[in-house]
Amino acid sequence: MGIPARSKVKKFAISVPSPVMALVDKAAKKRRITRSGFISQVLRICAQAEADEEMSRKIDAFFSDPGIAAEQKKAADDFLALSGW
Repeated sequence: MGIPARSKVKKFAISVPSPVMALVDKAAKKRRITRSGFISQVLRICAQAEADEEMSRKIDAFFSDPGIAAEQKKAADDFLALSGW
């Protein structure tokens, strides 16, 4: 689920240590984007990583169910038997 290029913006204030802000400014300048643009990209990447991690936890929980695991094993065994591998 991506963020539309022309989505509304929300302004907020944060306190950031000066050395961190200097690194942010350097990284933004290197990429030829604004400080705000750089911070927005970092926040999007972090938020997406969290969502991906949550999805992975749900998938892991689903497949750790003994009944599901047995069903998956049977399907794999049946496939192998039919495929001649």
